[in-house]
Amino acid sequence: MNDLQLTQPPIAKAEMLIRRPVVEVFAAFVDPAITTQFWFTKGSGRLAADKQIQWEWEMYGASAQVDVKAFEPNRRLVIEWGSADEPTTTVEWIFTPLGDNTTFVSITNSGFHGTGDEIIQQVVGGAEGFALVLAGLKALLEHNIRLNLVLDRFPAGLQQG
Repeated sequence: MNDLQLTQPPIAKAEMLIRRPVVEVFAAFVDPAITTQFWFTKGSGRLAADKQIQWEWEMYGASAQVDVKAFEPNRRLVIEWGSADEPTTTVEWIFTPLGDNTTFVSITNSGFHGTGDEIIQQVVGGAEGFALVLAGLKALLEHNIRLNLVLDRFPAGLQQG
């Protein structure tokens, strides 16, 4: 394994087709009243251009400072986020409408820091996390079901492997 080399910075990527209009899918990431039903537990405000807000995952005692870098309604969101004990990364959402009631969402997380092993762990965790977020969003918007995927990802009492 000594010959492992990267030719470009690794990114975490997750994508999903959501059978809802783009305006609803975009709003689900902008409005914490909706986002708290499938991702974080508390948001200090709605995402908007040049706005800074705080997201919290109270069940894990975690939070992130969110700095909105691009806000293009129903098309694209870009944030930089991080916590006090980790460097920021960049997350970009692209919303592609496919007909009146269907939206393809692509989420890319980039700008990871650390050793090669640490970066790979962050990329894998980011891809897994955003896949859960998109699956939870899909269940909520298409079927009005709260799957609690983020809540149940790291149950209390289990050691992380």
